[in-house]
Amino acid sequence: MNICITGLQWGDEGKGKVVDTLAEKSDIVVRYSGGANAGHTVVVGNDRFALHLLPSGSVRQNVKCVIANGVVIDPETLIEEIGSLAEKNIHLDGRLLISENAHIVLDYHKAEDRLREQALGGEKIGTTIRGIGPCYADKVGRSFAIRVADLRDLARLKDKLYAVVEYKNKLFSAVYSAQPIDAGQIYEKCRIYADRLLPFATDTTEFLHKSISGGKSVLFEGAQGALLDLDHGTFPFVTSSNASSLGMPAGSGVPCRMVDKFIGVAKAYTTRVGSGPFPTEQDNEIGNYIRDKGNEYGTTTGRPRRCGWFDAVAVSYTITIGSIDTIALMHLDTLTGIEKLSVCTGYQIGAREVSFFPSNLDKLSRVQCVYETVDGWNEDVSNVTDFNDLPSNAKNYITLIEQATTRPITIIGVGPKRNQMIFR
Repeated sequence: MNICITGLQWGDEGKGKVVDTLAEKSDIVVRYSGGANAGHTVVVGNDRFALHLLPSGSVRQNVKCVIANGVVIDPETLIEEIGSLAEKNIHLDGRLLISENAHIVLDYHKAEDRLREQALGGEKIGTTIRGIGPCYADKVGRSFAIRVADLRDLARLKDKLYAVVEYKNKLFSAVYSAQPIDAGQIYEKCRIYADRLLPFATDTTEFLHKSISGGKSVLFEGAQGALLDLDHGTFPFVTSSNASSLGMPAGSGVPCRMVDKFIGVAKAYTTRVGSGPFPTEQDNEIGNYIRDKGNEYGTTTGRPRRCGWFDAVAVSYTITIGSIDTIALMHLDTLTGIEKLSVCTGYQIGAREVSFFPSNLDKLSRVQCVYETVDGWNEDVSNVTDFNDLPSNAKNYITLIEQATTRPITIIGVGPKRNQMIFR
């Protein structure tokens, strides 16, 4: 079976844990979008792995890992991640494949990201300053794009780098009055990148098609969440790639018809990092409780996440555009101790009921949430492994979400560790 895992909210839903768990029965795990702005956390025993570019299945020694063409790669971050796993005796030699068509994030991308956000001031997007957006922009612009395959011809790459950096420096000086970037330093870094990463570089699209034809089981791993999708999210407060399952075909070269099941991951509540609309946000004691209990701070940036009630309207939208079959509901344990739990089951704009999530900011800024409220629970659920053993109020809450989203919840997370998972 080939499975695609994507987030149904604004990221940070717990995809890393779900991917790690399902990777146990997969041959190959594929990361197909985003860059080092993603943060996927996997907890194995007493070890905690915070991965940004490597697929979450990397910590399983028998799984091949693919970084596909849709990912923009920060070589320094990737090399550091490979090294950190090796220190824990998890080696990727012979089982990591990097697309030769994946684009590379370089120092001038990060500088451009930082300068642009600073210039926007109060209107900033809230990026991670990892250079993701500028790298994707160069990819679309084509002329200044640099891919993994370009590392194979360093002499030619050097000429191109100097031309690109010359242009970037003129832009930075004229628009931002910024100091110039040294092209020579970037080239020397690229020499190191070539030595460390080219042994993994290959045509991953060919590899995936041959593997699927040969009966291998492939697990596709999305980054961020569908509400951050460049085309279908809350634009412009989105990421720079298609973070929904719609990005999988272009990001990997594998069509959707080859995927047997699409699983959407959602938290039992909602969080968001950075700027942008958030209809169910609770900027109050409830939001603070969820943040502290769930340790809601960004894996990549450390920024505190905004927290609020589960938004079934938004999740139903991402389910629809992503062709999601089932839901993995994570962080149920975080809600323990809250007396009353609310789920947003509808929107209103004035007297008009809105049944489909309006990703347009003007409409979204005017919605009023319609809530259904149920009793919470105080029992510890972190050691529960059978759905029937959950407190009745927890089961009622899950049933309410299933009814509001019209999808079955087949995986429930009750803690950060591998074994803190309920399968239905």
